[in-house]
Amino acid sequence: MNSELMDALETLERDKEISKESILNAIKDSLVQACKNHFKSADNIRVDIDDKTGELHVIATKEVIELADDVMDPAIEISWDEAKEIDPEVPVGGFVEVEINSKEFGRIATQNAKNVITQKLREEERNVIYRQFAERRHEIITGVVQRRVGRGFSINLGKTDALLPDQECVPGERLKQGGRIKVYVLEVLSTPKGAKITVSRSHPELVRRLFEEEVTEIKDGTVEIMNIAREAGSRTKMAVMSHNPNVDPVGACVGVNGSRVNAIVNELYGEKIDIISWSENPGELIQNSLSPARIVNVFADPEEKTANVVVPDTQLSLAIGKSGQNARLAAKLTGFKIDIKSESQAVDAEGFRIEDYLEDEYDEYEEGEYAEGEYAEEGYAEGEYVAEETASDEGGEA
Repeated sequence: MNSELMDALETLERDKEISKESILNAIKDSLVQACKNHFKSADNIRVDIDDKTGELHVIATKEVIELADDVMDPAIEISWDEAKEIDPEVPVGGFVEVEINSKEFGRIATQNAKNVITQKLREEERNVIYRQFAERRHEIITGVVQRRVGRGFSINLGKTDALLPDQECVPGERLKQGGRIKVYVLEVLSTPKGAKITVSRSHPELVRRLFEEEVTEIKDGTVEIMNIAREAGSRTKMAVMSHNPNVDPVGACVGVNGSRVNAIVNELYGEKIDIISWSENPGELIQNSLSPARIVNVFADPEEKTANVVVPDTQLSLAIGKSGQNARLAAKLTGFKIDIKSESQAVDAEGFRIEDYLEDEYDEYEEGEYAEGEYAEEGYAEGEYVAEETASDEGGEA
């Protein structure tokens, strides 16, 4: 081995990010394997490589036998006369180190050694790729759509390909071969064939990462995303709060003339994004989450995680949303089971309107705040809506 080979190893380390140490270890292993193929054993073999000069020595430790005729296995034994040429003071029964000329190895042993080096390099290259992408788990990566593969798409990430399964695609989104898309790294597994990477376009965290890239205030921690509820391809609701009283969290995310949020909407091919202010007050949070509908009253029970919401008759369909989507996303965002009624439906068993009931019993609560307890009559009136995190149907529990 010479300096030119060491230069080649350094180039390989730089281009493939495979450490020179691992390559040298692969060479050592290959030479030990070559000795084993040539001598039928390698238990007494040691390979020394200078990592600066590339100087290589294959050493065999042999037992000193008094007479040459008594040497039974030349691979592990040496006569005393031969041993004294290496170490004049070595005694019979002692051990001496003998350097082996690797050029003596046969063609098959040499080929096997080459195969060992190739295999080790491939394994190390796979390990490097795995480590690189394992560090980027739960981050966004830009990839190129390659082709349809089974029940998903192959996405090229540069050094390797990832799988975008059908269930992680955005419904209705058309992926074009050669198109560049941003994906969320969902999972990275190490397998005998290399890193198995699964990515997503529909995961709510994709929206979070996109806002972290686009909004400086989120990146530096001034604004925090508290929760996200998403129905990929259709609508997302995101609750944010500011750790600086002088910074409007919603305004920071929207940007001047909507520049920031529009950039993300374009990346998600027109998916609507509602950004609301987070509140520790459940009633206020629920009211915000049902935006853009106007709310008359919110009556929330934080222990039971239920809430009764009253809206103007003209706002009921807006509060529920198309196919119940607005109420369903609000339930996912807040973690509350939300019962939405119009004012005309919100009448108790005695015929009092709910506003009257709140004024009589809960004078201390202002509109938008919450009161503990229940006021709704048992059962649900026609046209009312109940939404929770698993909501799916309009006009009933979902």
